[in-house]
Amino acid sequence: MTVTASSHRSPQVGTADSGRHATATLAAAVLGFFVITLDATIVNVALPSIRDALGGGITGLQWVVDGYTLMFAALLLSAGALSDRIGARKAFAGGLVLFVAASLACGLAPSLPVLIASRVVQGIGAAVTMPTSMTLVRHAFPDPARRARAVGVWAMGGAVAAAAGPVLGGVLSLTSWRMIFFINLPVGLLTLALLARSPQSPTRPAPFDWIGQITGILAMGGLTFGAIEAGDAGFTAPKVLASLGIAAVALAAFVLAQAKVAHPMVPLSLFRSTTVVIATGIGFAFMVGFYGLPFVFSLDFQQHGLSALGAGIAFLPMMLLSACLTPFSARIAERTGPRVPVIAGLVLIAAGSIALAVLPASAPVWASALLLIPVGLGGPLVMPPTTAVLLEHVPAEQTGTASGVFNTSRQIGGALAVAVFGALISGTAGFQHGLRISLTLAAVVALAAALAAPRMAAARHSA
Repeated sequence: MTVTASSHRSPQVGTADSGRHATATLAAAVLGFFVITLDATIVNVALPSIRDALGGGITGLQWVVDGYTLMFAALLLSAGALSDRIGARKAFAGGLVLFVAASLACGLAPSLPVLIASRVVQGIGAAVTMPTSMTLVRHAFPDPARRARAVGVWAMGGAVAAAAGPVLGGVLSLTSWRMIFFINLPVGLLTLALLARSPQSPTRPAPFDWIGQITGILAMGGLTFGAIEAGDAGFTAPKVLASLGIAAVALAAFVLAQAKVAHPMVPLSLFRSTTVVIATGIGFAFMVGFYGLPFVFSLDFQQHGLSALGAGIAFLPMMLLSACLTPFSARIAERTGPRVPVIAGLVLIAAGSIALAVLPASAPVWASALLLIPVGLGGPLVMPPTTAVLLEHVPAEQTGTASGVFNTSRQIGGALAVAVFGALISGTAGFQHGLRISLTLAAVVALAAALAAPRMAAARHSA
């Protein structure tokens, strides 16, 4: 009888243990995704305080933002191969440890160059952490229904972080701008403690495309450096022309390598699909507005006399409504098809940008805050359906690569928006002129993507 009772209890205990492990894994993945998303939005409102403490002009502040975003974009595609080689759990832990250590270095930075270098290392850690967090969720929830709910929780972690970033950055800046980096330490340690309760991840041999990775970094870095430095030196400056030339040569080498190497980081066959090309462009266009506008308005709001906290509160309607709409985006796409929400979201971003561009410089801050709301609402309308359409139209063995390409295009869009918009607002024509040109560019890019979006939806049935 004892043996029989024991044999009945074991499956229950095993099931309970599996459930606890899955819950701990999900909590770790959500916290990891939360903290790296937070660091992309929490910095903006603290930029004037950082400038006051460490010096540097707009160019230095651009690098504080883009040092993180650039490395995030450049290494996303390689993170999948690393995860496959050593297992998602080890890769996630390694990326998070690097991110937390770099956060400590950011908080202790005695000068602007040290802060920028630490932000670059943060971006490397984030590039490993983000995709492996999603892989951990997939492994922990083999049942499709439970996995779908877990992915929804995981996505909400990013949405909450994006909404909380500006306000939390303002609150922490009341003590010191350094606190926006120190806050990552307890969150990171808690995440690692939860990760210790998750099971080991499977591994498999995965080739690494060194040529593609190096040329990719050179292309992205050269383009971003040229755009940022053009704000101070002008587009005809030798260092700007040299960096743009390096970017062009590196991009050509990258494309050639992807066509020739045995295991390319980005198989060029992926881009034979119209859907993939358009979805990638939409991801880029979306981030130009969603990432670029908070950067310039963080500076604009504080030029109008707001504190860092006041600037964060001014972003709250935009971010909060975006987070509230996120849980309903899938249901909207199911009822209308992906075409309607994607186009509507891009048009909202364009409309908000145009309205902000024609708003008089003397208008109160609350008017700008209200007009930023359409830009925020564009996020949940555009991204989930675009992602779903993309993944439905690539072979199963290429979904990870396609997802990496899509997320890389988004990060590049954000990095270039900060680079170009920062160059415009720091130009000789003045801040307000540069701001209006930046908003006009954001609107044009969003409208171009909106015009292309119907072809993506049409390709959904034929790709």
